[in-house]
Amino acid sequence: MKVIVTGGAGFIGSNTVIKLVEKGYTVFVVDNLHTGSRHNLREVSDQIFFYTAEAGDVLTLFSSPDLPKIDAIIHLGIPSSSPMYKDHPFLVAKAIKDAISILEFAKRHKIKVVVASTSSIYNYLPLPWREDMQPIPFDFYTEARIAIERIAKVYSLLHNIPVVILRYFSVYGPREEFKGRYANVVTQMIWSALKGETFTIFGDGSQTRDFIYIDDVVEANLKALEFDESRYEVFNIGFGKNYSFNQVAKMVNDVASKHGKQLKIRYMENPIKNYVHDTLADITKAQKVLKWKPKTPLKEGIEKTWKYYMLHMPQSGSSI
Repeated sequence: MKVIVTGGAGFIGSNTVIKLVEKGYTVFVVDNLHTGSRHNLREVSDQIFFYTAEAGDVLTLFSSPDLPKIDAIIHLGIPSSSPMYKDHPFLVAKAIKDAISILEFAKRHKIKVVVASTSSIYNYLPLPWREDMQPIPFDFYTEARIAIERIAKVYSLLHNIPVVILRYFSVYGPREEFKGRYANVVTQMIWSALKGETFTIFGDGSQTRDFIYIDDVVEANLKALEFDESRYEVFNIGFGKNYSFNQVAKMVNDVASKHGKQLKIRYMENPIKNYVHDTLADITKAQKVLKWKPKTPLKEGIEKTWKYYMLHMPQSGSSI
């Protein structure tokens, strides 16, 4: 099976590409290297086809009749952090335009598309969050994802394209070092402990997130790719349990102490106006329909992530 992965050099993308290669897929990676790096794909660099390009360039990159027929696209190459859109609102238009290019390619070739979306579209709705909830206006980032989801549904309905939308919750784990300040709080806490820096938590640390380890997300991506239905579906990809930042800090510090390290924490007033205090996924649909469920508890995921970053460290920390 031949698969295009946009954003395939990024955090979720590179982990997905490596697993696809392991399972025998032929993989074409398209990435502009904004928050990714070819270094993430060093293990499979000689087993993939790599294009340094925008996700929306798929239409032209794969227009030659000499190229093999593509069977599916996993579209991960979408700017994935709210601050990116806050700083550059025109990213909304670019994200939508790129998605339309992906969907046009899928329409022409009658192939499946798996699209990365986000739990952020549920912000300010009551917990736990279900796929049938109606989003409310929140920020530019979420509006871009909502628009992409709706446009994808139109393409699916009008052109019989199988589309699977995956709403990721708080994903953490290996190969996130090139995301820098956009990395997950779990990962950033680990970086701070490893480097002996103090990590800043906004507020009192009681805010919660539904954390999901990268290997479980990769498994969801593959399940979506192999999902044998020619229809439009949306699934939450979280653990179904949330933890406070204070709880996460304690878990990270417990692991750090085993290695002679310590996570130092300071608290400061939260400067973010539209900050979300809690997230929590209802993953019932993913379990029943997609036949997927997470396998990695947070404590185990932190231990695995710590081991990775003992060998692979970014250059700077952050606050969240």
